[in-house]
Amino acid sequence: MPHKIKEIKDFLLTARRKDAKSVKIKKNKDKVKFKVRCSGYLYTLVIRDKEKAEKL
Repeated sequence: MPHKIKEIKDFLLTARRKDAKSVKIKKNKDKVKFKVRCSGYLYTLVIRDKEKAEKL
């Protein structure tokens, strides 16, 4: 089951967990999606600001 994360800080903490297996980045023309696969869930973060996405 996917879970949506709304804060960048929460996403970074999730990505650093021990059970995080992979991170995928999907770029569209109006948004960027970051997906982290953990043991129980797939966590997604959607960012519409391209400058913030490049920093992350």
